Amino acid sequence: MYRSTRLAGAAALALVLLAPASATAVAPPLAAPYVAAHFDFAAGQLPENLVPEPDGGAVLTLLRSRQVARVGPDGQVAILATLPAVDRPATPLFGYAALTGIARAEDGTLFVNYVTGEASTGVWRIRPGCPPERIAALPPEGIPNGLTLDQEHGMLYAADSVLGTVWRIPADGGVPEAWATADELRPVGFIGANGARLHDGAVWVSNTDRGTVLRIPVAPDGSAGPVETRLTGLDGIDDFGFTGRDDDLLAARNVADEVVHVATGGTRTVVLTRQDGLSNPTSVTVCGGRVQVTDGAFFTQPPDPNLLRAELHSS
Repeated sequence: MYRSTRLAGAAALALVLLAPASATAVAPPLAAPYVAAHFDFAAGQLPENLVPEPDGGAVLTLLRSRQVARVGPDGQVAILATLPAVDRPATPLFGYAALTGIARAEDGTLFVNYVTGEASTGVWRIRPGCPPERIAALPPEGIPNGLTLDQEHGMLYAADSVLGTVWRIPADGGVPEAWATADELRPVGFIGANGARLHDGAVWVSNTDRGTVLRIPVAPDGSAGPVETRLTGLDGIDDFGFTGRDDDLLAARNVADEVVHVATGGTRTVVLTRQDGLSNPTSVTVCGGRVQVTDGAFFTQPPDPNLLRAELHSS
């Protein structure tokens, strides 16, 4: 999450489905980018984070409207849930109640971070046919942002952008643990720890202010190992996703309007730009050769909050 407070007063965008990018700058290993769905900026429908679904769809958090939306493989949009409104939100940095990270269990249960600056801040669970329910409280002075699920061990990990902490939360609900704290996770001006992904026996976390990607091993007893800085020089990185090939990843650079492919050996290639439809990318996922990117449109003019899709080629 890399936010501006100047969000109000923009004209609403009409919902347009499956709109192709008019001109592309896509580079290998990505191909065939297109905008699958547009959202309403004026209504606060700012795509923040997403999880892929097995059928090629995706479930998104919409930051300011407090909504969770599904975008089907065909681009059709459905609102799955809306988190309860807060009378006097006092969310750090923003001042409004916001939905940030999202994780999905194999049975379709969704987990989201809801930040309000008051007692409702925490991890909320959304089950099909049931209203959202909070399963863990987190400090209201923080911003739990990226969220990732360790399905095997029944644990969630939430990266706090203000407190420089990775929280560990039982997926069944319970008391959070300050699992990892370190200078590398803290902000140096605005947003610190941001995206969070479970990969290869570790929790990986981006730090927006520092332009880094960190690796925190999960020890056999569940404790956090030493924080390792794996990547630097990714200024403005928001969230990121692994491609499935070693430690290759795709990083969303928010203000730069870029998605960057970083190979395991360190080679970096800009693979998507604003020409492909990006509008301040916030999150990237890869599933079954399909890349999906959420665009929050915080700074671009005219704003175009959207979900972009592309193909990932193995070579």
